[in-house]
Amino acid sequence: MKKNLLLYILLPVLAASSCCGPKDGIYRLQLFTTNDVHGCYFDSLYVSDGTRQSLYAVSHYVDSVRTADGAENVILVDAGDCLQGDNAAYYYNYVDTLTPHLYARMANYMGYDAVAVGNHDIETGHPVYDRIARQLDMPFMAANAIRNDNGKPYFADYTIVRKNGLKVAILGFTNPNIKNWLSEELWEGMHFESLLPLVQQDVDKVIAKEHPHVVIVAVHSGTGKGDGSMLESQGLDLYGTLEGVDFLICSHDHRPAVYAKDDICLINSGSHCRNIGHGVITLEVKNGKVESKELSAGLVPVRKGTVDTEMRDIFRPDFEAVRAFTLKPVGGLVRDMRTRDAYTGMCDYTNLLHTLCLSCTPAQISFAAPLTFNGYLKAGTLVYNDLFTIYPFENQLFVVNMTGREIKDYLEFSYDAWINTVSGKPGEHVLKISDKPDPRTGQKRWSFVGRAYNFDSAGGLDYTVDVTAPHGSRVKIVSLADGTPFDMSATYNVAMTSYRASGGGAIMREGAGIDTDNIGSRVVAKYPEIRDILYDYLTEHGSIDPAAISAPEVVGRWSFVPEDLAGRMLAADMALLFD
Repeated sequence: MKKNLLLYILLPVLAASSCCGPKDGIYRLQLFTTNDVHGCYFDSLYVSDGTRQSLYAVSHYVDSVRTADGAENVILVDAGDCLQGDNAAYYYNYVDTLTPHLYARMANYMGYDAVAVGNHDIETGHPVYDRIARQLDMPFMAANAIRNDNGKPYFADYTIVRKNGLKVAILGFTNPNIKNWLSEELWEGMHFESLLPLVQQDVDKVIAKEHPHVVIVAVHSGTGKGDGSMLESQGLDLYGTLEGVDFLICSHDHRPAVYAKDDICLINSGSHCRNIGHGVITLEVKNGKVESKELSAGLVPVRKGTVDTEMRDIFRPDFEAVRAFTLKPVGGLVRDMRTRDAYTGMCDYTNLLHTLCLSCTPAQISFAAPLTFNGYLKAGTLVYNDLFTIYPFENQLFVVNMTGREIKDYLEFSYDAWINTVSGKPGEHVLKISDKPDPRTGQKRWSFVGRAYNFDSAGGLDYTVDVTAPHGSRVKIVSLADGTPFDMSATYNVAMTSYRASGGGAIMREGAGIDTDNIGSRVVAKYPEIRDILYDYLTEHGSIDPAAISAPEVVGRWSFVPEDLAGRMLAADMALLFD
């Protein structure tokens, strides 16, 4: 009884001492960051014995530092897009919805201090991201996702963590451009504000209220140019203006980057667990106050073979469950299929996408792009994993009403992102490619200047694209696929992804001149996710047969012209890209 009484007497004293701040001295905290993990939870692949960078490897590295320097000196933060991009994420998003979500369990195991919300996390829909917010042991943050009913953040806005007596404030924000990519039903009940000036306003409020020793801001926003021109990439805009922030964590664009000044560092680790962002802050505390700070930042390349074996053993049953699901046979493929064939004209891959889109009433025309940069499917039995190669995103299908003029302008804009105007002179390239290292992977190879998933072609039309003509005069539409004359003043029902209809790639807004903020007034039909439509097609037809998906009276005909010139130059460009 005396022992318990002593404990009751000491508890208030201990609590008071723990809240009075750090002792005088030198402190060194290490910050580790991830972003755009995109489902790279496991190190093992599902259809082969290969390995990849993964959260297992990230966990091993961070834990090695915790062991060496003390867990009380390590901070771990993710900047979003953790719930999409891989079979494992899909499985726990939509198939096994009863088991606690795999990502939440992994993040809890790894001891993240905070996770920001990414646009692809919002893309999973309320049932998924609301479940994740409940199951994470740390806050799921997006201070600029504002509730429509009360004006408060829908997600957590900031958190305070104690590290070796120091008070660390972590604020999280999502991408403000979400409404231009995702159907409103996915983010119903909220809206998204620009990071400028909101981040600074929130930082000022947190500093005034909490008096932290260290301030970290995690934004699911690209690094950008720093000129205020890119709503989706405001990283450098913030870096150049924020006050009172020690580390700014960026993401979204998959481009590794580090910027450092005396008073703030910016870290973007890229994507897919290829790097870990690393920041170090050294503080001197005197009389309970921070007298000085020194900051540094860099990137740590992830070694895929050096993993947390205990973590791998714990989550092995989850891997096996996902593997069994994705290796389930779903149908057949009559002929080998390559997604890269889409860059040079009509092919089995885009014919399949157009066939799926045009099968949805009341679609007359379809837009589709190669969504896997260089995927390959071998003829034979298809398993569910192959459906992710054909269609990697969870996009719905929308049917949108457009005029003939808007369709023509849309295609002009799309091809302008895809090809150059050429005359056949040496050194010219039909495809818009560059021999600079890929900013996302760092590979020294030829790559597209733009994003291939925005290279839309049309199905249901007969048309040509003249590579010798300038933008605005390249596309010549002859007729609909059934021979009906194409009328610039007529209206047509056009099938496209929900991403495109909502403004993704800016083709609808900047190309066709359509206000995507009010796209609902033009949507005449909505269908489930396109991968589900593909699965249903295989269930009904049994296989993907080129003869069945290439009917010209359905998908139409299109080609680059003049054929001799375009064919020769396209072959040369494709050799640079892929050989």
